[in-house]
Amino acid sequence: MLKTLVKASQITNLTDARYFAALEVEWLGFHFDQGHETYIAPQNVIAIKAWVEGPKIVGEFGMQDNETIKTAIQAIGLDVVQLGHFIPINQAMLLPEIPIIKEFRLEDRLDVEAVSEHLFMFSDYVETFLLKGDLQWKTLRGSSFSVEFLKDICNKYQVILAFNFDAADIQEVLDVVQPYGISITGGEEEAVGVKSFDALDDLFEVIQHEDY
Repeated sequence: MLKTLVKASQITNLTDARYFAALEVEWLGFHFDQGHETYIAPQNVIAIKAWVEGPKIVGEFGMQDNETIKTAIQAIGLDVVQLGHFIPINQAMLLPEIPIIKEFRLEDRLDVEAVSEHLFMFSDYVETFLLKGDLQWKTLRGSSFSVEFLKDICNKYQVILAFNFDAADIQEVLDVVQPYGISITGGEEEAVGVKSFDALDDLFEVIQHEDY
């Protein structure tokens, strides 16, 4: 059992999917933006789904229109939809009744007003927010204002953090900020079915309960 909810994002292969499912993550995310380096074809996701049980299947979208998203929901049997940073609020309002994760990208310096406005505007239409950015915990920790702001929004909303957290930092992040969950990404296989999970093993060792 994990100490926090985990979203495994941008999965491209069965090896990752089975690894994360065995560790009982909450969500498995698959990226459907064809221009993205981690794009995966819908038929491949359907095949992977047949081999894993437990996690909710998330379709991660960039700027696709609602008809494309609805088609994917039906064809793949998605449990959750993740909407990209630039998708406008009217798309979230018009999607069918399905849990929505709304991505919001943060820059190196937190624009508190912009973040607060975005979360408030979408809060009636989405279930969870995913805050994403190339941010290090040591940088955030160096600014008490940034940490206090993250604590505040994690208290107000269901927030998944997708930052560059090291295994050595993750327990402090969970204790101090108390997010709804964290997001980690999959990666390429060395060969079909062959991959090293050493770095991820270190992280999961920290977030697993001791009696697990």
